[in-house]
Amino acid sequence: MGFEFRRKLPSSAEIREQIPLSAELAEIKAERDEEVKAIFRGDSKRFLLIIGPCSADHPDPVLEYCGKLKEVAEQVKDRIMIIPRIYTNKPRTTGEGYKGMLHQPDPEKGANVADGIAAIRKLHLAVLKETGFSTADEMLYPDNLRYLSDIMSYVAVGARSVENQQHRLVASGIDVPTGMKNPTSGDLGVMLNSIYAGQHPHDFIFREWEVKSDGNPYTHAILRGSQSKHGQIMPNYHYEDLKLLLNLYNERELEYPAVVVDTNHCNSAKKYKEQLRIAQEVMHSRKYSPELNNFVKGLMVESYLLEGSCKVEEHIYGKSITDPCIGWEDTERLISMIYDYMQQTTV
Repeated sequence: MGFEFRRKLPSSAEIREQIPLSAELAEIKAERDEEVKAIFRGDSKRFLLIIGPCSADHPDPVLEYCGKLKEVAEQVKDRIMIIPRIYTNKPRTTGEGYKGMLHQPDPEKGANVADGIAAIRKLHLAVLKETGFSTADEMLYPDNLRYLSDIMSYVAVGARSVENQQHRLVASGIDVPTGMKNPTSGDLGVMLNSIYAGQHPHDFIFREWEVKSDGNPYTHAILRGSQSKHGQIMPNYHYEDLKLLLNLYNERELEYPAVVVDTNHCNSAKKYKEQLRIAQEVMHSRKYSPELNNFVKGLMVESYLLEGSCKVEEHIYGKSITDPCIGWEDTERLISMIYDYMQQTTV
C-alpha cells in the first residue's frame, strides 16, 4: 500500500476525557448557541460577526486577540454577536503548505496530528474559559468534528468541501449553525443542494458507525466569491448577488433563509484591506432593502493583531502566516461601522 500507518489517533471520547469541558463552560456555550440560533430564526435582530485570524497559528497571540475582541464585544453586544474564528485546520489548493495547528501544533516542526488534536482542543477551550467566547472553526475533516463540537457555536464547510457527500451528511447531524460556502466555481446550485442536504435527515456511515441524523435546520449559505475557468475573480457580495441568492432560496423548500458574507477570499481577491469596503457595501445593501436586512445574517472577516501576512520563519507575533488579515485598528473601525449601521436599521 501507499500509506504508512504512523500512529493510532485518540478517539474523541478519550480527548474529551483528557481535556474536559466543565459544566460551567458547557452552560455558557449552550447559552451562546441559542443566541446564534435566534439570529438565524429571525427571533433576534442582532448581527453575527465571525472574525479572527486566517489560521490559529500560536495560542498566545490568538488568546491576546480574543481578549481584545472581548472588550469590544461588550460595547456592541446589544447589536452584534461576535464569534471568534479559531481556524485550526487549513485547506490547501494543491495540498502544499501549512495545514494548520491540527497538523502542525508548532508551525516550524513536522506534522504530528496526535499532538495537534490535543493542541486545538486546548486552544478552543482556553478561548472559552478566558473570554466566554464559544468559537467557530472549519470542518475540513468530518471525522474530527467531535474533538471540538462541544465547544464550537458555529461550523463552516469550505468551498472545496461543499460538494463532498460526507461533509453534507455530517452537517445534517451538527446541532449548531453550519455555513456552506459556495464552491470555487461559484455555482450557487451546488451550495443550495448542500444546504438542502444539511437540513434534512440521513442514514450514513460516520466514524465506523451506522448513524442517523436529524437534519440541521440552521444550515445556511456563505458567499465567498469564485474564480472562472479563465482564472477571473468573480465577487458575489453585491446587491444583485444577494437578491439572486434570496430568490433562489425562495424557490426551494429550505428553513430559515440566511446568508453570511465572507469579505475575504475571492470576494476581496485576497486584498485584505478591501474587507472594510466590502463590509460597508453589504451593510448598505441591508439598509436599502428590508428583504436583505432579514436575509443577510452576518459577515465573516479575517483579522489579527497585525495586518498583512508573513512567513513562518519571520517570527512576527500576531501576524498571519497564511492569508493576509486586517490589523487591530482596522478591526475596531470595521466593528464600529457595522454597529452604526445596525443602529440605523434595527427597530
